[in-house]
Amino acid sequence: MSSNSALQEKTVKVLATAQVLNGVGVAGTVAAGSLLVASITNSETLAGLAQTSSVLGAAALALPLARLTSRGGRRLALSVGLIAGVIGSLLAIFGGSRENIYLMLTGTFLVGAASAAGYQARFAAIDLATDEKRAKQLSFVVWGSTIGAVSGPNLMEPSGNLAESLGLPRLTGPYLISAVTLALAVLVIQLFLRPDPYLTAAKDSGAANLPRVKTKVALKHIRSNARASFAIAAIAIGHIAMVAVMVMTPVHMAHVDVTLTIIGLVISVHVLGMYAFSPLVGALTDRLGRLRVIQIGVAILLSSALISGFARADDAITLGIGLFLLGLGWSCTLIAGSALLTESVSPEFKSASQGASDLVMNLSGASGGAVAGVVIATLSYGWLCLLSALPVAFLGLWSLKIKAR
Repeated sequence: MSSNSALQEKTVKVLATAQVLNGVGVAGTVAAGSLLVASITNSETLAGLAQTSSVLGAAALALPLARLTSRGGRRLALSVGLIAGVIGSLLAIFGGSRENIYLMLTGTFLVGAASAAGYQARFAAIDLATDEKRAKQLSFVVWGSTIGAVSGPNLMEPSGNLAESLGLPRLTGPYLISAVTLALAVLVIQLFLRPDPYLTAAKDSGAANLPRVKTKVALKHIRSNARASFAIAAIAIGHIAMVAVMVMTPVHMAHVDVTLTIIGLVISVHVLGMYAFSPLVGALTDRLGRLRVIQIGVAILLSSALISGFARADDAITLGIGLFLLGLGWSCTLIAGSALLTESVSPEFKSASQGASDLVMNLSGASGGAVAGVVIATLSYGWLCLLSALPVAFLGLWSLKIKAR
């Protein structure tokens, strides 16, 4: 085994471990954040602000983390994002306990930084990967989120009990868990992500001596590259559809007083779809091609919108199936789109284009979360699912045009 092969294997293991901890921390706050905001403001229309704020935080940190990567490597960038998440968790606890919506949303904004670090970790997994295994290596780190992300929502009940025992509101419990697990993830990255995979790859390829590319220049390069533009669109559209439906499902179910345990189970099934099958998605991406797997993801997302849109608020089984497919379709567009983007740009544009990709993805998700609250308050959950399917259908048509080239 070559030295780079051994380092790549170690890097994937370290990143996967950190992703488990990150998943526990962030996933558990998704449903709790929406419900906590609704409780503080007494408004379902504003419930989506928690996830919108978190996604905006991830978007705001995407480019700074990319710049930190180009200057100091993955270890520096990932650690900064995770530390911001710890601070955000503490602010969300304080804001929730004081019923201060501004502190609460500031906290969720910073928790989004941990999500940004998690998204960039997938690119860290392929800094040293070969062309033949790029998508599969990326998918292993995405899969690392499975354990944490599935268990996170199911900790809502016990973490709520813990919060109450400390004299805090029940819905701040997931943020207590988040503060601890994100701090542990920082330790894992700092202690074991050595030598840094990005700096090693840059040194080996000679890119370390190339001038740093500004985001504006990278975006211009992407716009002139049809495959790179499509790759970013696939990532962003898959994300906007996922966030819009996922963030409003707990509110939709709460209309008929479904328990937090059942809501947590449905979200867990959704997160299982997002991450559990990512190694299979990665292997299929390497075997079938990036465009084909994106098309598969489009078909799955459209099926999810149909199933979820017609489900009753108290039909946890049907909603679980719909949200599982929502997560699986997102996995296809994320993994295949990320691999396609990395292959479609020159080495000097990789870090900047990866940051730009995460920025576009999270801004799309933020807009989806914001609009979702308005749609479900003025129309219905079924309409939300239908509207989320429209950009997905557009992506499918676009993929046919790209594939013909």
